[in-house]
Amino acid sequence: MAQAQPLDIVEADNELWREYDTLARRAYGHPVADIMLLGTHADRRVAVRGGKVIAGGLGMLIPQFFGGQPVPSASLACGCVAPEERGDRLAGRMVAERLRPLTEQGAVLATLWTASTGYVRRLGWEAPAQVYSWTVSTDELKHSFSAADFETTHGATAPARLLRNDLATQWNGTWQRPGWWEDWQHRQHPDLATYQFNRPGQEATGVLSVAGERHPVEGRQLGVYDFWAADTQTASAMFAFLGRHNSRISTVAFQRTGLPPAPLLLHHLHRSSSLTARSWHPWMLRVLDLSRAVQMRGWPDEADLTVPIEVVTENGEATERFTLRIAGGKGELTPATREGQLTLTRGQFAAWYAGGYRGTAAAALAGVTGDPKALARLLLATSDREPWLADYF
Repeated sequence: MAQAQPLDIVEADNELWREYDTLARRAYGHPVADIMLLGTHADRRVAVRGGKVIAGGLGMLIPQFFGGQPVPSASLACGCVAPEERGDRLAGRMVAERLRPLTEQGAVLATLWTASTGYVRRLGWEAPAQVYSWTVSTDELKHSFSAADFETTHGATAPARLLRNDLATQWNGTWQRPGWWEDWQHRQHPDLATYQFNRPGQEATGVLSVAGERHPVEGRQLGVYDFWAADTQTASAMFAFLGRHNSRISTVAFQRTGLPPAPLLLHHLHRSSSLTARSWHPWMLRVLDLSRAVQMRGWPDEADLTVPIEVVTENGEATERFTLRIAGGKGELTPATREGQLTLTRGQFAAWYAGGYRGTAAAALAGVTGDPKALARLLLATSDREPWLADYF
């Protein structure tokens, strides 16, 4: 049997990576452009058996903002296993091997987008937030929002990039985008256009990136890939700008995470029936090194707590005891012998780390157990920012 032959997991050279691209087309059922586009910026790993590539994937070391600070994270993408090789836990082994070199480079977190949420949850990942793609009519945007005195400028300028980076720190999970990001986005979407918004004589307070797309019924629609607004007046001006496309475009689609997880549209639309939401598979987060992740994260200056906790081990057979201390904008997680007041799985720890629990009831329903008062104090430490991974990869 082919499965009896030795299996090697290696870093892919260009030849092996082209072979993996061919395999992925068969495994996914369609071409995956990012395998080649992102491959030049990533660590590429493939599994080889009998001289043939049977699995693979790529990983990128890209910091994610948590608590306003960039934390080194391994972002995994474009992974698959040949259909004839599935069912033997090769995917789990591939994930471990893809994470290993990135962990050696300093990654303390790992993130990915996946439709296989149940599988990766068993490996320690958790989804900190729901993900939706919102679609709204341009007529409704035109009638519901005003641009007031805002100016709109076409082009991705240096100030606009700085604004985006600054706004990204206000959420948990956003990328500190690498230098190659804009070029990759334009190779994906050649017609992508970026606009910045500002009040006359003032610096930009909004950044918007859009591209025309095919629509199965209407012919064309407008896709939004970046929506960064510093305040509600800027957001209103950006929505009004999109509404001005109504003479030629019927709908605007905020792609996956193209809209912040705030009810900006629901609060201002004249007719909410014009708005539809489609649920997408979520981004998943895993904490690879609990102590270092806590140390490297940003924390609210006003937070001051010491809580003994227990975290279920990765094999699920025991718990590890820690003392969590947060004070003066710094955090530490140290081994302890004292019984914990709270018990979390690795996935629950990741969701808490990202600010995914907005209240004690949500955390309790998710399975976090222990002293309710200690749980309330724990959640306050990450409630200052909401989770949002604005970049789909």
